[in-house]
Amino acid sequence: MAMTGIAAAQPFSAGIKAGLPLTSLLDNVQTANTTTVTSRYVFGPEVEVWLPHGLSIEFDALYRHFRYTNDEAFASSTISTNGSSGDWELPLVAKYRFPARILRPYAEAGVAWDLLAGLKNGSSATPCSQVCENTDYPPTTDSRKTAGIVLGGGVDIHAALIHIAPEVRFTRWAQQYFSLDGDLRSSQNQVEFLVGVTF
Repeated sequence: MAMTGIAAAQPFSAGIKAGLPLTSLLDNVQTANTTTVTSRYVFGPEVEVWLPHGLSIEFDALYRHFRYTNDEAFASSTISTNGSSGDWELPLVAKYRFPARILRPYAEAGVAWDLLAGLKNGSSATPCSQVCENTDYPPTTDSRKTAGIVLGGGVDIHAALIHIAPEVRFTRWAQQYFSLDGDLRSSQNQVEFLVGVTF
C-alpha cells in the first residue's frame, strides 16, 4: 500500500548514481608488457519510473575512463601502443522493493549495453624510421560495444522526498568486446558498488 501511494503521488524520479567498480574493466593477459589505468569510479544520471505493487523500472547512463600502454619487444626494436577511451554503461533494470516503511530491500534484474566513446590509439617503434598512428585499431570498429545481463540488490532508504539506494550490481557481458593483440582484453564479469540519489 505504501509503495502504491508513492507511485500514485510521484510516478517518476530522477537523480544521480555513482560508485566504485569492484572488478577490473580490463584484464591483463601478459602483465609484463601491458599497463592499464581505469577510473576508480563510475557516475552518471539515473531515472526511474514507479509502478504499483513495489515495482519500478530504472535506466542509468554511467561513465568511466580508461587508458593503457603496451610494449612489445622484438629483435631490433620495441613497438609501443598507447590508447585511451571513455566507456558508457547503459543498464535498464526492473526492480522489486519488499514491503517496509523506511528501509526497503530490493532486487533488480535486466539488461545492459556497454560502448566505447572517444577511442584513441597510437603506435610507435623504437628505434624507428617512422611513426605509425591508427585511430581504428585496436579495437576494430565492430568491437566497440556489447550487451549483457544485470542482477543486483540493495536497500532503498526513503527520507522525506529523497531516496538513497546503496546496492551491489553484477553484470555478465556477452563478449570481450575490447582486445589488444592478445595482451589486453575487456572483462566479461563486472561487479560494482553503487549509490543512487533520486528526488
